[in-house]
Amino acid sequence: MGTEPKGTASGPVAGFLENPIVGMAPWIIFSLLVGPGRFELAVGLALLAAVALIVVSRLVNRGTSWKLLELADVVFFASMAVVGLLASDGTRSWLETYAGEVSNIALAVIAFGSMAVRMPFTLQYAREQVDPSLWHTRGFLRTNYMITGAWGVAFLVAAAAGAYGDLVLHNPNNIWTGWIIQILAIVAALKFTVWYPDVARARAAREAAGEEPGPTNWAGLLLPLAGLLVPIGIAVLIFDNMWWLGVALIVAGSLLTKRLSSES
Repeated sequence: MGTEPKGTASGPVAGFLENPIVGMAPWIIFSLLVGPGRFELAVGLALLAAVALIVVSRLVNRGTSWKLLELADVVFFASMAVVGLLASDGTRSWLETYAGEVSNIALAVIAFGSMAVRMPFTLQYAREQVDPSLWHTRGFLRTNYMITGAWGVAFLVAAAAGAYGDLVLHNPNNIWTGWIIQILAIVAALKFTVWYPDVARARAAREAAGEEPGPTNWAGLLLPLAGLLVPIGIAVLIFDNMWWLGVALIVAGSLLTKRLSSES
């Protein structure tokens, strides 16, 4: 069992707030909601979420440290709100179209920038959940670099998908570039955040016991993603004209889920 930092609280709420995924919630809300006619709603909800997370975090964990990500949340979305209020109609139209890509790129810069200065943003959250004796161990640091990098890649993928939909397809609400690819990228990063620490701990335990590293169980990561193919296929059947692709995704998702369930 690890020791808790002085002044921090324990319990499910405190544990929830110490998860880096919570710090990314405003960005996820914004990137998924923003679009033509939805800029004010998206930035308002994202800013509200960012402020609420800081307030609740300070009330529950009074001794907790300020996080790079939560500060970036408030600064970015407050700036976007001010720009939106003062912008001309043309600028506001541009923001409604491209603000999703801007936010995704900004978060990717935060992720890779924090890694470049040797302080991956997940590290600040992880240190509040483990004993200080583990803070500088190779496995602990590697795990945080991997998770932070996964989020950086996810938001780059989301930015690229959104840019393709806006600049090439000229359709920000395209079901694939505006929704499916971006949601899959974020869900993949979410699942990796949960899955990889267990893999790292199992590897470290085998190394400590002098055993050879065993094969990585990828089923734990791929199973939730395979399960998403079925609802994606249903969405394609309803909102897209490629009925055959929708059917193929439903069948593939069902078969993969059954196969991976037997392996996990």
